[in-house]
Amino acid sequence: MRAYAFLLTALAVLAARLREDDPERGDVPGWVMITVMTAALVLAILVPFRAAIVEAVSNALESVTSAP
Repeated sequence: MRAYAFLLTALAVLAARLREDDPERGDVPGWVMITVMTAALVLAILVPFRAAIVEAVSNALESVTSAP
């Protein structure tokens, strides 16, 4: 009988929480938006300038690792 009472109480609490108007409910957190926007920006820059970026990084690494 105790388990039944606990289950009924838990369901009542859950139902009350779902009925509330939570201002945060359904809102996308700020860090998610920042992450998605940063990824989109990186792709927008990388796609047209990929060859130039790869060449610049290769040249930089070569100049640092090559022995004089």
